[in-house]
Amino acid sequence: MTGPRAGTGAWSVVVSLLVAAAMTTIAVVTVARAGCENPGRYVVGAGGYELIGGCVEPDDLPVTAATSPTPRVSTFDQQAPLRP
Repeated sequence: MTGPRAGTGAWSVVVSLLVAAAMTTIAVVTVARAGCENPGRYVVGAGGYELIGGCVEPDDLPVTAATSPTPRVSTFDQQAPLRP
């Protein structure tokens, strides 16, 4: 009768660490090659927050009527404040 092998768990740890290191390296290289010198900043404007600067152009993320969120008006019921 043979027992469980002692080395099988060690290989899974080694493979997991190698995969994590490879993914970290890929992420660092991707960010380094992004080429965006100005990350931008958010400023509170009249219509809410607005991104100033950055590498995103207005045509990169077009907003259509189908994808724009519909504003919801919240009403508060004085009679039942815990009911939605």
